[in-house]
Parts: sequence; structure tokens; C-alpha cells
Amino acid sequence: MTKVLYITAHPHDEKLSFSMAAAKAFIDTYKERNPNDEVVHIDLYKENIPYIDADVFQGWGKLQSGNGFEELSKEEQEKVGRLNELSDQFIEADKYVFVTPLWNFSFPPLMKAYIDSVAVAGKAFKYTAEGPVGLLTDKKALHIQARGGIYSEGPAAAMEMGHRYLEVLMNFFGVPSFEGLFIEGHAAMPNKAEEIKQNAINRAKDFAHTF
Repeated sequence: MTKVLYITAHPHDEKLSFSMAAAKAFIDTYKERNPNDEVVHIDLYKENIPYIDADVFQGWGKLQSGNGFEELSKEEQEKVGRLNELSDQFIEADKYVFVTPLWNFSFPPLMKAYIDSVAVAGKAFKYTAEGPVGLLTDKKALHIQARGGIYSEGPAAAMEMGHRYLEVLMNFFGVPSFEGLFIEGHAAMPNKAEEIKQNAINRAKDFAHTF
């Protein structure tokens, strides 16, 4: 059975968010087309995504020194254990759908915290004498991103760092297929916002047929 992680990083639902509206159209169509696939929704605004802090570093250090998990403090066990759950869930999945808005040229901080939780040496990649090698070579990923302005071309293109960041990470992890579905210009052209939204929903449905 194919397992899909549907990872959303937006505080709003499809009624208020253009990225979430396109994403809902995509995932609903995908489920209809692939009824036997398992789709797991990870809402980063509702999940427990630990930041990598002093507790985490101390816990990791104790484990690397040969201490057992039970020898970690309560806080260290909770955070390190949760990070292990997230990374294991990520590498066990077959496909990833990331859904974000473009905020301050990137994405919401919760997405960065999530990426930090799954970017684990020995799981997503490994170090070799020739350099790091990605281990997720049988995966597939999609990024659905709403941008109020135009970032696909023109002077603002160089300022977009959300999709580019995920593209670098997916390449680093060895993911062979990473694509983007972008909704843009609705804030810059409010008179065309509904048209842009509907066009994105239609494209998302079409994309779901081949993902």
C-alpha cells in the first residue's frame, strides 16, 4: 500500500487560504483516484513538533555516549522520542505533499521545525567518504504554495526561498521527483483573485491524476 504524507503548514483552512484550497482539491481528487492508498494528514499547527533545543541536544548526547533511553530526563525523552516518531513516519512514507504559503519569502516556521525533525543522518541521508548521500531514492514529492505576488519570473524570482529550500532538501535526501504547484498574484491583482484561485484548483485536480 502506498503511503502519502499530506503535510500542511497554514493556520487557515481552504475557505481563507489559497494554498489550502488548491491542496484540498488535489488531495480529494488523489483519494478518489487512489482509494487504496493511505493518506496521513499532518497539520503542523496541531501536531507536536519539538524544536531542536538544549533538551534534545542533551538527550542525543546521552544516547551517543551509550546511555539507555530510560536514563534521559522526562523532557529529553518526550522531545527525542517525538522527533524519532516523526522521522520514522517520514522515511516510511512513499509520497510527500507539502502545503505552504509564501511568508516573508519563505514558509511558516513550523515547516522548518518539521524539516529539522526528519533531516536525520542515517535515515534521510548518510555521510560517506565521497560526501553525503540521500537515502530516499524511491520517493516522490510535491509542494503546493500560494504566493500573493509574482515569483515565478521577473525581479522577485530570486527572492523566493520557500520552494527553493524544499527543493534543495529533497535533492539532498535523494528524492528523484519533486514538483511545484504554485498559486500566485492574487494579492497583487485582487480583481483577478477568484479567477486565480479557481485556475489553481483546476490545475491541482489535474495534477492529482498523475502524482
